[in-house]
Amino acid sequence: MPGRQVLLAGATGLVGGECLDLLAADGTVSGITALVRRPPRESTRLAGKVRFAKADFDHLDRQAELFSVDQVICALGTTIKRAGTREAFRRVDFGYPLAIARLALAQGARHFLLVTALGADPKARVFYSRVKGELEEAVLALGYPAVTIVRPSLLLGTRDEFRLGEEVAKRLAWATPQKYRPVQARDVAAALVAAAREDRPGRHWIESVEIGR
Repeated sequence: MPGRQVLLAGATGLVGGECLDLLAADGTVSGITALVRRPPRESTRLAGKVRFAKADFDHLDRQAELFSVDQVICALGTTIKRAGTREAFRRVDFGYPLAIARLALAQGARHFLLVTALGADPKARVFYSRVKGELEEAVLALGYPAVTIVRPSLLLGTRDEFRLGEEVAKRLAWATPQKYRPVQARDVAAALVAAAREDRPGRHWIESVEIGR
């Protein structure tokens, strides 16, 4: 689908930032709208092809014109620790992505690509995995012609903050079953961008063990 218009949510995050670079280099993408709370200082680096749109995520319906695109890549996400409460976490990891999916579909988007997590299941006992599973279920129920869901394990990449668990996982990756091994954020982004370029109709899942391939 040459000349695609893509909406990217989570462009300042670990996976989203990698997606932004890959999309900007993709000749089949004519324009990228990156939803952000604050445009990054280095936004001029991608001037021309990328539009950084300052969004009020609690009132996205007031900016419906931003969602008139062909495809959406949603890499929004936080942690319960950073969010502060379960309610705040659910708002970011469930409420915002679902609102984006609904608005984009109403504006004519045909392919929604979503990052969730390994073990996502609406019936999971673990709150994090349950929210991710509930989001998958809610997005699939919207009726998009195409949905791609990527379920990575622990993400590796350059962060602004130190995470002890991530450092331990790096060192023990050799002893971890392949299914649960950490994956590079750039590989996750590459899987998303490749799936968007292929643009297959239907429902598709890319499990963590498949991402590096």
